[in-house]
Amino acid sequence: MDIAPYLLLATLEGLVQASVLTLTALGLSVVFGTMRVVNVAHGEFFMLGAVGAWVCAMLMPGPPWLGFVTALIVAPAIVGLLAAAADWAILKRIDYDPEATIISTIGLMYIIQQVVLMTFGPNAQAVDAPFYYTIRFPWFGYSSYKLFIVVAAIVLVFALWRLMKGSRVGLLMRATQYDKDTAQNFGIPVDRVYSGVFAVGAMMAAIAGVLVVPNQQAHYLMGHDPLLLSFVVVIVGGLGSIPGTIAAAVLIGLSDGLLSVFFTPTLAKIASTLLVALVLVFKPEGLFGKATR
Repeated sequence: MDIAPYLLLATLEGLVQASVLTLTALGLSVVFGTMRVVNVAHGEFFMLGAVGAWVCAMLMPGPPWLGFVTALIVAPAIVGLLAAAADWAILKRIDYDPEATIISTIGLMYIIQQVVLMTFGPNAQAVDAPFYYTIRFPWFGYSSYKLFIVVAAIVLVFALWRLMKGSRVGLLMRATQYDKDTAQNFGIPVDRVYSGVFAVGAMMAAIAGVLVVPNQQAHYLMGHDPLLLSFVVVIVGGLGSIPGTIAAAVLIGLSDGLLSVFFTPTLAKIASTLLVALVLVFKPEGLFGKATR
């Protein structure tokens, strides 16, 4: 049996999954790295992006690409505003206490789920891809839209890196991350930085949801798997480490694609769980994390 076509297909599928996972996990990692908040509602922001893409597709007449482009702009913006409002109304009120934020974001997760269920119903909704073009390989054809997801993820990761490393906003975020009290004493508006970071993290998840929904149907429970995989990525890469998050997402995405094609998706999930267990045992701070003293 010629293994080359199966290996190529598995690699392509793994890259697509790694791209979506990178965007979702980066949002979670940025929030934790700056705010030290474990956002259990992060998967629902992913789901809201997907549902928003479906709503835009229904409301926008014309070709599918028009609704898709609208969703890429509108859905993350609305989700970002919702996240900023949740930070102001909930997280700020409990002073970002680690235990209380976990309970609060669990409650926020269920509220968002039920509101979407009551508003849009329980049925999964399909969204057309913005364009259809098949790239021909020697053994099979492959969706050009899936490769677009990979390219879009690379562009967005680079944009986030530039924001964090090369802008005044990124400087304020890093200063707040290193020492919140000192940053506040120097006049940095920590509360506004926190709201902005929480919004950016949610917007990253929403963009991932918009990108993925042409490949899978949108429904109100679709945030569970991205949330769990994002936690896996953040734990393996190192809490709050952006390079670690990217490396872990690529590693887990590619291994998931390879194992799913050659074996079963269940084995891929088992392998991810074992990887987390090994990291927690031998390097609890994560592959790229720094040990605390």
